[in-house]
Amino acid sequence: MARVFKAGVATVAAVVALLALTAAPAAATPPNIPSYSTALSRLNSLTVAAESHQSSYNRDLFPHWITITGTCNTREQVLKRDGTGVTVDSSCYPTSGSWRSPFDGATWTNPADVDIDHMVPLSEAWASGAWAWTTARRQTYANDLGGPELWAVTDNVNQSKGDQDPATWQPPLASFRCTYARAWIQVKWYYGLSVDSAEKAALNGMLGTC
Repeated sequence: MARVFKAGVATVAAVVALLALTAAPAAATPPNIPSYSTALSRLNSLTVAAESHQSSYNRDLFPHWITITGTCNTREQVLKRDGTGVTVDSSCYPTSGSWRSPFDGATWTNPADVDIDHMVPLSEAWASGAWAWTTARRQTYANDLGGPELWAVTDNVNQSKGDQDPATWQPPLASFRCTYARAWIQVKWYYGLSVDSAEKAALNGMLGTC
């Protein structure tokens, strides 16, 4: 009888644990990250070319953190989208919430510890073809909420990335590198940007972790 009782308790505990996992909210990620096979196909369709026009890059050529809705700018909109339990004041500044940085797995409750990363950095986009765009197109790129371009991440991790591509920088959380590569490829493909040979080789290697 005791053995049956213990088995019953174990079964109930397992069910409770399963329900807790089912009820837990999924980690927020930006939209439109392609599958492995789609990402590989899109990577192979990209133009391979050396970067150019680096000397003429200026961050101000990409107007960013524009007003999206009400008092919320792009940065604040990403914080609302990617955080958990986020509340904001009348200026749309978060007053509570938590953010899990997918680049390193750290969780933060102070929005000052969170940067909004451009998956493909603005200067990288510039050198890969955005130098030829209109300012309006660069503004669309810098504030794009419709694809996997903007990510809420740990501030110092974002700063360590800087304007590097995957040939010289990859997220410290190795399990995220597959997603990172798929997102990077999607942005380059969607905007018709080129990749250099070292960058393409690195992306192929990262897709190999999927």
